[in-house]
Amino acid sequence: MDFKLLYWHWLVFGMVLVIAELFIPSFTIFWFGLGAILLSGVLWLIPDLALSWQLFIWAVASSLFTFLWFKFFRPLMADRTKAGISREAVLGEVGQVIKVPEEGKRGIVRFTTPILGDDEWPFICESKVSLGERVVVRDFSGNTLIVERKESA
Repeated sequence: MDFKLLYWHWLVFGMVLVIAELFIPSFTIFWFGLGAILLSGVLWLIPDLALSWQLFIWAVASSLFTFLWFKFFRPLMADRTKAGISREAVLGEVGQVIKVPEEGKRGIVRFTTPILGDDEWPFICESKVSLGERVVVRDFSGNTLIVERKESA
């Protein structure tokens, strides 16, 4: 009896690998599963493909998917927020005043990249600041930033 791999064998194998990624979070097994799913499509179109070619296509597709992920797509998805980082890493960040402090009210500063999970923060500044001016974080007071005017270079 001659055993022949059919397209649905590769489809099931690919889905098993993709599901295994849920339990083994390495984010590499996923790409081998995607390669198997791609091969199932090729095998559906060309059902008489030899086993050696099937394995070759699977290896190349899986390697290509893995390379593309780690080389090009993963760097684009880097978390650029500063949420969850230590207080010292936020000190020195520069933001722009979007609301000037008034008597009894704090001003609001906006950062291009969120710091500690938010991109707008209330602030206190000892010197007078104007709308659109750049300020630098020097300290915290509860949920309020203590800032100073950024000197123009």
